[in-house]
Amino acid sequence: MDAFYASVELLRYPQLKGLPVVIGGGRRREDDLLARLREAFPDQEWSEDRLAHIPIDFFPRISGYTGRGVITTATYAARQFGVGSAMGVMKAAKLCPNAILLPVDFDQYRHYSRTFKALITDIAPMMENRGVDEVYIDFTDVPGGQREGGRVLARLIQKSIFDATGLTCSVGVAPNKLLAKMASEFNKPNGISVVYEGDLAHLIWPLPCRKVNGIGPKAEAKLAAHDIHTIGDLAQRERPWLMAHFGKSYGAWLHDAAHGQDDRPVETESEPVSMSRETTFEQDLHAVRDREALGAIFTRLCAQVADDLARKGYVGKTIGIKLRYDNFQSVTRDHTLATYIDQADAIRQAAGQCLKRVDLSRRLRLLGVRVGSLMKREDWQGLSAQEAGSPYEVEAQADLF
Repeated sequence: MDAFYASVELLRYPQLKGLPVVIGGGRRREDDLLARLREAFPDQEWSEDRLAHIPIDFFPRISGYTGRGVITTATYAARQFGVGSAMGVMKAAKLCPNAILLPVDFDQYRHYSRTFKALITDIAPMMENRGVDEVYIDFTDVPGGQREGGRVLARLIQKSIFDATGLTCSVGVAPNKLLAKMASEFNKPNGISVVYEGDLAHLIWPLPCRKVNGIGPKAEAKLAAHDIHTIGDLAQRERPWLMAHFGKSYGAWLHDAAHGQDDRPVETESEPVSMSRETTFEQDLHAVRDREALGAIFTRLCAQVADDLARKGYVGKTIGIKLRYDNFQSVTRDHTLATYIDQADAIRQAAGQCLKRVDLSRRLRLLGVRVGSLMKREDWQGLSAQEAGSPYEVEAQADLF
């Protein structure tokens, strides 16, 4: 999907189309803009169905932002200034101070995610879910899937999604997942790119190594140290040399990737390893001096993870926490229970046990809660009481925060 979160927000605020807009900095609660409008213009009627009428000058700019929020996504107009995902909002404010800042609304994004994926599976059932805004689709056995190298089906998918939601997507068509992922970035937004096996030399090899999904900053730097900058440079290195310098497994994968080889199938079923929620604070918090605030955040995170488990039909028995201190050092702790749980109070009690094993004398900038060792709820319910373990009892105990 093209700038997915931002595009969903533009459905809500069409008056912002073509303007630099960034999504991030905090979660959407009650519409702040409507609240401000009602206060500024008490004699006028403002409601959710009038969002498209909010004056552009009334939207907040990132130039006045203070805090540690990060950008989730940005419109293409904002990206032209160098603003991008995972960038701090304060840094983005220096690059594009007039960009409009909107909070994230995950409930709305999940709604549109489910909608566009349902439309795709109606056309091409072999679909692999790759997160909220991306999928892999196997065209092989879809009637008409090979027409014009897949362009006909790609156009049908684009049209179906746009007609139903008003959102656009970019499609990369290729013999395998590796090349299709790369091709999907060639012609954004709302583009279709087809890569054949014979296109490797002129379409893929001139690209930087980082364009390969699986080559990160550290690998890129190590490749550059060996004077390997493009995928073509990488393709010139022999497999044994790459295995000697980058490890047997990763080196072999680098060789295959540089030659456009990828035999991974489209997997229609995948089980999550864990579910987690975390938040970065606007200012550092202390476990003693800010105990009440931290306790409320901790409770909310546990409730959110419990809601995620319930919505997706899972239970788990490895409960963990993540802390990041004011010096950016991160620590994690987890605890495996005798039985599976999915209730917020039980998750909080188990996560609270993990807090006893970390240093809480230092200021914190991030807190997270995780539930792992997942099992489908119906599978767990089908186990005998002996196999599943006894019900998890929430013990009364003094809160650390």
